[in-house]
Amino acid sequence: MEFDLAQTDALLSTTRAVRKRLDFDRDVPDDVLLECLQLAVQAPTGSNRQGWRWMVIRDAEKKEALAQIYREAGGEYLAQAAQAADPGTQTGRVMDSANFLAENFGRVPVMVIPMIVGRIEDASTNTSAGLMGSIIPAMWSFQLALRSRGLGSCLTTIHLRYEERAAELLGIPDHMTQVGLLPVGYTSGTDFKPAERAPVEEITYLDTYKNPIR
Repeated sequence: MEFDLAQTDALLSTTRAVRKRLDFDRDVPDDVLLECLQLAVQAPTGSNRQGWRWMVIRDAEKKEALAQIYREAGGEYLAQAAQAADPGTQTGRVMDSANFLAENFGRVPVMVIPMIVGRIEDASTNTSAGLMGSIIPAMWSFQLALRSRGLGSCLTTIHLRYEERAAELLGIPDHMTQVGLLPVGYTSGTDFKPAERAPVEEITYLDTYKNPIR
C-alpha cells in the first residue's frame, strides 16, 4: 500500500487543538461520529484487551453540567493564565482560546469522553503507562479521523479533578477510568497550519541523555 505522503504529512502536522474555531451551530451526525470511532478502535492496545469505551454526550443539560464541572475544576486558572500571557505569543493565543472554550464548553455540539477499563490508583509506572497506552493512541486516531472529515476537537483533562462527579452524572461505573473530555464539532474553515515547535535535533538524544543526536 502506497500513501500520499504530502496528504498524510499535512494531516499529521495540522491536526490542531481546536477551540475558538469549533462551529457551535452545526450538528455532528451520528454516522460521522461512529465512522471516526470505528477508525479509532483500529489503534493498538495493550495485550489486545480492547478495553476502550466511549461516552458520547449530546443532551444539552448534561453538556452544561459537564461544562460547569470543567469550569469549577480549572476555569479560574485558565482565566488568570489568559490574562497573564502575552497575547502576541503562541502561548498567549493558546491560553486565550483555552479560556474561551471553558466559557463556552456547554455550547459544543457533541462531547466525547474516552474511557478505559481499569483504575490506576496507587498503580506502578508500568501499569499506569500500560493502561493509558491502551487508550491514548485510539484517542489520537479519533482526532485525526475528525480532522480528515472537516471536524475538530481538543483533548482536555481538567474535568478529571472531579472525575467522580462526571461519573455520577453519566452513570459511569467505578471500574472505568475517564481519560479526557473532547469537544467535537465542525470547524470554521479547514486551513490549519503547523504549530511552532523546537527543532527535533534539540530534544532528541543518542544512547545517553547527555548526547544530542546532532
